[in-house]
Amino acid sequence: MSFQNVGTYNAGVFTPKAAGPAPVGGVPVMDADGIASGGAFLVSELEKRDPLIRKPLTSFTYPRDIVIQTGGGWVDYVSAMSVAYGITGGAVNSPVTAGGANGIPVVQASVDKGVYKAHVFAAALRVMFQDMQRANYIGRSLDNLLQDGVRMAYDKHMDANGYVGIGDYGTTGLVNNPDATETPAVNGAKGTATWATKTPQEILKDVNDAITSVWAANEYDETAVPNHILIPYEQYNYILTTMVTDLATETIYDFLLKNNAAAKNGGSLFIGATRWCKGAGTGDKDRMVVYVNHERFVKMDELVPMSRIMSAPNVANVCYDTAYMANLSEVQLFYPTSILYVDGI
Repeated sequence: MSFQNVGTYNAGVFTPKAAGPAPVGGVPVMDADGIASGGAFLVSELEKRDPLIRKPLTSFTYPRDIVIQTGGGWVDYVSAMSVAYGITGGAVNSPVTAGGANGIPVVQASVDKGVYKAHVFAAALRVMFQDMQRANYIGRSLDNLLQDGVRMAYDKHMDANGYVGIGDYGTTGLVNNPDATETPAVNGAKGTATWATKTPQEILKDVNDAITSVWAANEYDETAVPNHILIPYEQYNYILTTMVTDLATETIYDFLLKNNAAAKNGGSLFIGATRWCKGAGTGDKDRMVVYVNHERFVKMDELVPMSRIMSAPNVANVCYDTAYMANLSEVQLFYPTSILYVDGI
């Protein structure tokens, strides 16, 4: 199997807006006539300035839904070893032997190596000298403000890398791995598969069927019981706020956590929401992702955490440029049987 080198992912340059003329409708300033009449002050001096700078509204949940291992350096690929065992004649009848037997079955091992892509995240911030002096004058750090922008870009990149991968480079994530098994959600009594039209018992059956299906595919290994479920926010809020019955004080969410197959087998189950499940299924249907959230089964490497690589003055542009970089891997799914997609919920 050939692997494409992902290479460098360029997040761009973060630059503060240059000073310019006041926008239309901006703060007015006294003209000569106003000053002559005794109003010799700027109107802005009568402002109460809010010290809070309101940043863009966003969210990211990747640290919650996948194990991230740190370290490894500036490598191009990440590899992982696996082994499969076999015994001559099978493990049931073949090992039975008796006196006078002239041979015994031999155990064999097949070792394989999986290779996963890594890529470099790079972003730069640029602070113009004049803007930096102005920021110092008003007591704000323009450098810190732009660093927050770099961090936000990095987190959003990690979020996409963890859930859906980078399509331009042929990588996938938790919700669209081609090796995972896909299955449609079954219809309820009302003839539809969506949770909004199903009873709490039918929703519980969807969850338990998915858990037991993955567990069976994992040969009922006690360490391979699914413990993590991801669903879209609409379905998540529905089960959070809808009661099991009109007279009950228990929500569908609580009902699912108490009665799911994972909990009944001594484990625990997390049900969380992510926007990446919305329309992720076949035919743009909403997808439920059921998997084992453990580094043995699936993980992502932060080979080099994002850090400031270098900073230097730029005389030609009268500014200071600072570069930030990180080295990241794609999502590594080691057991394709440990994840299941249920579409149409």
